[in-house]
Amino acid sequence: MELIANSILTIRSILFFTGYALITVFVSTTGLLFTSFLPFHIRGRYFVIGNAAIIFLLRVCCGVKTEIRGTLPKELPYVAMAKHQSQWETFYLQWFLFPVATVVKRELFNIPFFGWALRMMNAIGIDRSNPRAAMRQTMEQGLSRLKNNYSVLIFPEGTRTPVGTRGRYARSGSGIAIEAGVAVLPIAHNAGKLWPAKGLLIKPGTVTLVIGEPISSQGRESKELTLEVENWIEAQCELIQ
Repeated sequence: MELIANSILTIRSILFFTGYALITVFVSTTGLLFTSFLPFHIRGRYFVIGNAAIIFLLRVCCGVKTEIRGTLPKELPYVAMAKHQSQWETFYLQWFLFPVATVVKRELFNIPFFGWALRMMNAIGIDRSNPRAAMRQTMEQGLSRLKNNYSVLIFPEGTRTPVGTRGRYARSGSGIAIEAGVAVLPIAHNAGKLWPAKGLLIKPGTVTLVIGEPISSQGRESKELTLEVENWIEAQCELIQ
């Protein structure tokens, strides 16, 4: 029975990744041809349609649903800081939080089609091999995005971590929020249970996405603010594991 179950998971996952690749190629190519000259708030809406299509395909092929707890703030922009366990949150949050610029490792820009889409969505590419330069890039470009009235999404752990694991939270997200005078929006989820950080088999089930209350950055220090966000995210992740 276990062999049959794993075979079914494999087939469903293959179908998903095939569709995911086709959606990425189509949206990236057509987006470059027909929307690259448009302002981000218009252009970006086309590209997040691709994200929504991938999430829909994930539900159809692999049976992955989403339960949302909490609501998004009405006041924009903000710095969203989210747990990083999977690829799921990169697709879902870029669509769910739009308009938003995501902080990613610069190497992703070099991936055909996928990297093109990231550039068109005004993602912030950083050089993780040079922490000082990465901090400067994140701050400068993050402030620029916020001034243009769209939020910034950052995964403070920097890389995907397995469920139940706490990575080292960088202070760059809090630093940007403090400098810009905007709130931090903490986000927790358990997507790694269904779509593991390292693995190609996707399990059916429900991802629980928890949206916290915005945390003011006024009069705060980045270390203190980051710790508050970290403790909230990790506590929520323990509750929904």
